[in-house]
Amino acid sequence: MLERLDEGPFFHGTIADLSVGEFLTSGHRSNYRPEIVMNHVYFTALVDGAGLAAEIAAELAGGDAIPRVYAVEPTGPFENDPNVTDKKFPGNPTRSYRSSAPLRIIGEITEWTRLTPEQLQAWRQRLSALLSGGGGEILN
Repeated sequence: MLERLDEGPFFHGTIADLSVGEFLTSGHRSNYRPEIVMNHVYFTALVDGAGLAAEIAAELAGGDAIPRVYAVEPTGPFENDPNVTDKKFPGNPTRSYRSSAPLRIIGEITEWTRLTPEQLQAWRQRLSALLSGGGGEILN
């Protein structure tokens, strides 16, 4: 029996328009590095962390992309997200996880701390520098 890393609740930020009961699955292109097909689906126990991911995804998609946050339920085992855990933040203060098993949508969250226009601009600059400089490696 696997020890649970976190009791949740859990959230996923995206631009996908999904309904309760649908599943988020691996095998899709990364929002951050579209040349990479992801082997995992990522989620967090922090609603504002999922909100940040949703807003960044919308920013990168451009156009009229709408950031969305969903409450999700893992359907299989999950692990700490190695892209942030111990690589960027010792331990797992971001409560970020990933799973190769699907996540079931159990609801949509409409309230989270939104980025200010200044914060969005800072993220634009950070992402532009990161992606143009060959950074942003994803441990897939």
